[in-house]
Amino acid sequence: MRTSLFDLDGKVALVTGGSRGLGLQMVRAFAKNGADMIIASRKLDACEEAAREVRGLGRRALAHSAHIGKWSEIDGLIDAAYETFGRIDILVNNAGMSPRIPSHEMPETLFDSVMNLNFKGPFYLSAQVAKRMMDGDGGVIINISSSGALVPLPEVVPYSGAKAALNAMTVSFAHEYGPKVRVNAISVGPFLTDIAKGWTPEARERSNNALGRPARPEEIITTALYLASPASSFTTAAIIRVDGGMTEETP
Repeated sequence: MRTSLFDLDGKVALVTGGSRGLGLQMVRAFAKNGADMIIASRKLDACEEAAREVRGLGRRALAHSAHIGKWSEIDGLIDAAYETFGRIDILVNNAGMSPRIPSHEMPETLFDSVMNLNFKGPFYLSAQVAKRMMDGDGGVIINISSSGALVPLPEVVPYSGAKAALNAMTVSFAHEYGPKVRVNAISVGPFLTDIAKGWTPEARERSNNALGRPARPEEIITTALYLASPASSFTTAAIIRVDGGMTEETP
């Protein structure tokens, strides 16, 4: 249900990793609240399926295949977005990966892939879009970070480091491209998305956080809508924790 508080009528939103998990939840929420959508991920078929769902809600949608860890493919995504809609008002850097592997066994190629997808790509995409936003009517950037940056876990050092860099980038870009561009991050804890299929049954039911459980995917929606909409007009350079009150390692 659309509410005036989170009204996104006339806005164009780009969500990376938008064909599944938290990205798809945000795509649906933004479209239901009036935004036209650009859905990017490596799997075009999945993006097209999400785009059809957006069109079914009466909004325009562009599906685009891009590897967010590769700057050349990001250029193609930006070009397609501006050719189709003429602007991007909301950018959500959601695409990411977090393979768990003992640090002494980490191959250089995997290390680079994790850093590229979780930090290098979002850095380049955000910088290019933020400059256009700053030169135009402004906009909003939302970085999907992780509690792993605040409560680092073993065997995911590159991922935690990349998300810590993303947090730092959030604050830096808020000052570099403000006041016309607001930049914030959502630091997510354990969510029952596709990644949870590899968890133990206990981990899918219980977490070491204040609420004692992992989150349902739709529990990202309200925070994302708040940051994407004028409801957060005085919020920038913020890292908002949506982790159930996490204070220690989650199994």
